[in-house]
Amino acid sequence: MTRKLLVLGFGGHGRSVADVALDCGYEEIAFLDDATGDPSAKILGPFSSLGEFATEWPEAIAAVGNNTLRLRLFDEIGRHGLKQVSIIHPSVQISRSAEIGNGVFVGRAAVIGTDAKIGDATIVNTRVSIDHDCKIGLANHIAPGATLSGEVTTGERVWLGTGCSVRQRVRIGADAVIGVGAAVVGNLPGAQTYVGVPARALGK
Repeated sequence: MTRKLLVLGFGGHGRSVADVALDCGYEEIAFLDDATGDPSAKILGPFSSLGEFATEWPEAIAAVGNNTLRLRLFDEIGRHGLKQVSIIHPSVQISRSAEIGNGVFVGRAAVIGTDAKIGDATIVNTRVSIDHDCKIGLANHIAPGATLSGEVTTGERVWLGTGCSVRQRVRIGADAVIGVGAAVVGNLPGAQTYVGVPARALGK
């Protein structure tokens, strides 16, 4: 039986997810996206047409970079009864005691440590390192090369920028954005953007 995957999103992240899905053994991939995109691509329709394809494409993943939109699409997949799959590249190293949620993407060469927990609809991108006992919240986006030391906790919809570093036992609140290359050395409230070394609220 042909393994088929419906990818919600045809942007850079969606196409990256599709590429990794092929490495995971999927043989046929189609997309939903509100943008017209590449006319040569297999874009079946807009996001709102998801319910029309639930029978033909029973497995799906929300694959847009924006945390809020990805979480909404994740909920729509569940509402329409499709199977929420996680796409994890074969090169990834995951501890046997780690827990990976539904609808998660883990990119090439990532490492997820002992007793770490990754929330639903989260992106763990290329070469991310998440150490022991981290608790990553719902619909986070952890960009390439980010490094999290042990026992880091993040709220929902947190964005950790490319190459940032987070000290052990730090807590980061919901909807926080951590800038590229920032160094997080203490707890950070949510709903703010933080940049620099050490990371400070933008504009302060």
